[in-house]
Amino acid sequence: MNKGSEFSRRGFLKTMAAVGAALTLNPTINKVSAANTVLNGSNDSVVKKDGMEYRVLGSGKAAMEVSALGLGCMGMNYNRSQSPDKKECIRIIHEAVDRGVTLFDTAIIYGPLRNELLAGEALAPYKGRVNLTTKFGHEVIDGKGTGRQDSSRATVRRYCEESLKRLRLDTIPLFYQHRFDPNTPVEEVAETMNELIREGKIQRWGMCEVSADTIRKAHAICPLTAIQSEYHLMHRLVEENGVLDTCKELGIGFVPYSPLNRGFLGGCINEYTVFDVNNDNRHTLPRFQPEAMRANTRIVNELQNFGRTRGMTSSQVALGWLLHKAPWIVPIPGTTKESHLLENLHTLAFNVTDSDWEALEMAVAKIPVVGDRYNAEQQKQVGY
Repeated sequence: MNKGSEFSRRGFLKTMAAVGAALTLNPTINKVSAANTVLNGSNDSVVKKDGMEYRVLGSGKAAMEVSALGLGCMGMNYNRSQSPDKKECIRIIHEAVDRGVTLFDTAIIYGPLRNELLAGEALAPYKGRVNLTTKFGHEVIDGKGTGRQDSSRATVRRYCEESLKRLRLDTIPLFYQHRFDPNTPVEEVAETMNELIREGKIQRWGMCEVSADTIRKAHAICPLTAIQSEYHLMHRLVEENGVLDTCKELGIGFVPYSPLNRGFLGGCINEYTVFDVNNDNRHTLPRFQPEAMRANTRIVNELQNFGRTRGMTSSQVALGWLLHKAPWIVPIPGTTKESHLLENLHTLAFNVTDSDWEALEMAVAKIPVVGDRYNAEQQKQVGY
């Protein structure tokens, strides 16, 4: 081993012992902060194991340091057709932790309830070292979603207590309102979040698929850590409706869900793909009808062409573009395959110039996107 450029075995063991001690002294400390302090003497973002980068969502007391790429857990047992058994899904989640991922995303409605149970079991050994986030809002009665929204104070409190049990947590690192509830003023929701934070039930909160005006109203009462909305090269509405600008102005992080457009930008599904009608919502979405996918494949081809000369897959191009947009953006791609997990994380190893990303944007913008992202009923629930 080259002693001038590598840790000695003894030095490595001493360093790991120091990191462990830092975690032991404060079990709720963010794993990355502890490691950064020991290895670098500062809390600056660093690149460590397998090229992992860390970013900060939110600001002030609402700030949360996380890996630059998170892992969306939904598709492991909900809404993405067939998936491996629970044992394999847990193994993939553990692999993500080993690779430096510290942000994991689930929700009450995923299953419903089953995805929270899976994520809670998988991440129980890493309690206090990773951030497991979940979402409330969709009404669930007797384990089934009703299609209605309920963010009333009593219901949210009950959901919080139930999620804590399923997730095996003492406090939820980040609790999102999954969808806007037209029957509960956003100010009331924010006040409820303030109460739960004071009581230690949650540490921070966020909102999903809401307007810039709603964000401002909520943030004024209880500072938001993150906004979660769909965002990728085939859906850039948050650039146009003021949501991204508002997040930047107020110091709120942004978490794009479905950053690969539900797998489409990875090039693994096409007009011939058959979705499980009992466990995959894509067959109901206009953009995933055969004729729409046939037309939209031109966009995937553009990403593939861009990636060929840079050694990147289309998935890595799509994620790299998002990561480049702002340092407070943290995508959460989901997967049930270890190979795709490693492929996604390897995105952080590439360096692409600003001008190249701009050229890609221009090329993709010339191609019309065919099909709406949601059907009419689901579309009613977003954009408040």
